Amino acid sequence: DASSGSWVWWTPVDHQRKAIKRVIGLPGDWISVPETKEIRKIPEGHCWVEGDNGSVSRDSRTYGPVPLGLVQGRVTHVVWPPRKIGRVDKRVPEGRVMPQRNL
Repeated sequence: DASSGSWVWWTPVDHQRKAIKRVIGLPGDWISVPETKEIRKIPEGHCWVEGDNGSVSRDSRTYGPVPLGLVQGRVTHVVWPPRKIGRVDKRVPEGRVMPQRNL
């Protein structure tokens, strides 16, 4: 399922810097942005990404939807630090993504 888990992508403001963020929505999805209570539709060719620490994370809440062309790969495991070794949790925060709808 492409919409779950974390992806590696080039940041929109510095194409030489990579970031790892959780994918919240894909093209055509409607997502709720808790900080603004806004409902946004993800445009074609884009995704919505967020870090796990929303109050300080630079992500789609800062940049808006991110072009899929910046995505480089999917994160499956944590390998460092050793105390966190394991599979990456693929959950999307509950209630954030609404079914696609035609308006």
